[in-house]
Amino acid sequence: MDPETALELVKQGVTLLLLDVPQYTLFGIDTQMFTVGPAFKGIKMIPPGPHFAYYSSSSKDGKQFSPIVGFFVDAAPSEVIVRKWNQQEESLVKVPEEEEERFCQAVKSLEFDRYLGPCNLSQYGKWKRLSSYLTKTIIKQIEPIGGEITVVCESEMDKKSPKTSIERALDAQLGTGKLSASTSVDRSKKGGCYYTAIPRVIKRKGMEGKELTSLNLDKTELLESVLMKDYGGSEDLLLGELQFAYIAFLMGQSLEAFFQWKSLVSLLLSCIEAFIKVVFYQLKYGLEKDRTESNGAGIAVSSLLDESWFSADSFLHRLCKDFFLLVQDATVVDGDLLAWTRKLKELLEKNVGWEFQQNSAVDGIYFEEDDEFAPVVEMLDESSFDGVPAA
Repeated sequence: MDPETALELVKQGVTLLLLDVPQYTLFGIDTQMFTVGPAFKGIKMIPPGPHFAYYSSSSKDGKQFSPIVGFFVDAAPSEVIVRKWNQQEESLVKVPEEEEERFCQAVKSLEFDRYLGPCNLSQYGKWKRLSSYLTKTIIKQIEPIGGEITVVCESEMDKKSPKTSIERALDAQLGTGKLSASTSVDRSKKGGCYYTAIPRVIKRKGMEGKELTSLNLDKTELLESVLMKDYGGSEDLLLGELQFAYIAFLMGQSLEAFFQWKSLVSLLLSCIEAFIKVVFYQLKYGLEKDRTESNGAGIAVSSLLDESWFSADSFLHRLCKDFFLLVQDATVVDGDLLAWTRKLKELLEKNVGWEFQQNSAVDGIYFEEDDEFAPVVEMLDESSFDGVPAA
């Protein structure tokens, strides 16, 4: 990078000034993590927008580490964020306003420049995809009082949550010793994040068992209810919370965040009606043969859809190809999702003439009859789904 470009990025980018951080402390921002050296005083050239900073204090020899503490920020261009290490609390804290203003001016005058590590901009694309729905509003709504997210605050939060053996192992892994006992400030008394409560099941008085089972197998109605009640009908707010929880879990090692992410993902992946089923019937209607005409290449083209939809480089072809590959590569696949994925793939291959080549001889969304790892799927005809008559 030439000096002029670097200087412009320093001036326009966000600076995270971190004072008195002990050597060997682990510090991360977004998808990048560093071991603090003796001259470290922060990170420069950070793109404006939402970010997640996190750190883990170290023993003097750098061999033991305390549980991670993290916090979200949403920074404007050229903003300077100042934190100072509190030795007693083993944490980064805000400084008084007068000091903050003085440090901000020093940063903008490049007095700290040689002590600031540059943000690895080649990694920014990955972070952008992980945080594309995060906004300042979402962060303020969910973050705990004080902004600190750490598993130490969650010792009593998830005891009542049902856990699998893998989740219990994760709990033990994130909670194992290291330096948590030596931390002088009891963070467990601090509150957690303000996540949306996601119901696990639908309960209705007077509803027959069969209907209730059907509602809980396909939770589209529950998703619609949660969207309207808790997110004001905004899918973006729900996706923003999903990203907040994932980042707080993955980077911040928060168990509370893991359970929230699990709840949201479980809800979304239980909504067959809301996603693939809706798309299937939309395309099926658009491609009905009694309303199509030939495009001269032997492929039926609907009079209601533009012909560009059916080219091999259309957005729909790319999205469907990526989706089929995701289902193929998944280690666990819901039976209904697999059934509808097969139906959608067959519809597009038959009516549009698309081919979705796989990397192996066996199509990834089909399985050998004697494959013990294949999901059990009952292939029903269309009339078996929600009373919709077969065409």
